Amino acid sequence: MRFVPTKTPEQESCLVLHRTRHLFVRQQTAVINTIRAHLAEFGIVAPVGRNGVEELLYAVADHKDERIPEVARACLQALGTLLGQLKAQILEFDRQINTWHRSNETSRRLDELPGVGPALATALVASVADPKAFRSGRDFSAWVGLVPKQNSSGGKEKLGNITKQGDRYLRSLFCAGALAVIRYAKIHGSTHRPWLTKLLERRPTKVAAIALANKIARMAWAMMAKGECYREPIALAR
Repeated sequence: MRFVPTKTPEQESCLVLHRTRHLFVRQQTAVINTIRAHLAEFGIVAPVGRNGVEELLYAVADHKDERIPEVARACLQALGTLLGQLKAQILEFDRQINTWHRSNETSRRLDELPGVGPALATALVASVADPKAFRSGRDFSAWVGLVPKQNSSGGKEKLGNITKQGDRYLRSLFCAGALAVIRYAKIHGSTHRPWLTKLLERRPTKVAAIALANKIARMAWAMMAKGECYREPIALAR
């Protein structure tokens, strides 16, 4: 039997903060898609992204635009108001996460790891009550769902896609952090990270991001379990 270590009230409250923010982000996406879909019915479209949504809201606010009937305009204005409230609340949640991050020593140490920011660092500290409950970094990475499925027999090792088991929220943050590291490496070069350079040469970006996320997860576990700060590997140090 596997027993889950009890989290502290502080960890639980941080998880509530993350989950509530995540819910608001999903609601924000739903409202944006709703605004786009409704206006598309009247032939009004805009580019993807934040600026595109702002263009649509400007069109809604313009009462001289006769393409939008008044009944539809009133509904779209209500959706625009709701979108503004959601954005403001998400920014407040981000501020609270940063405050929690600065107050926690382990979270600050994790922030030094490339690909880990305040959001992932605080989510890790809040989600993992006892890092030593995992025997190794691979066990922790498997718990997150970043290791490949095993279909091996007869001495032949066959690895499939990642299992996608465990905490979906943590997995998405690890993958986002890995993509950020890769994006930075493509812009500024990655000569000081030969492992990542060779990986990007033979694998697509998203496949390399999963492998890098797995590596980041293992390093994060080691830092939490051993209470150490991030140290650049000697073989990769400048």
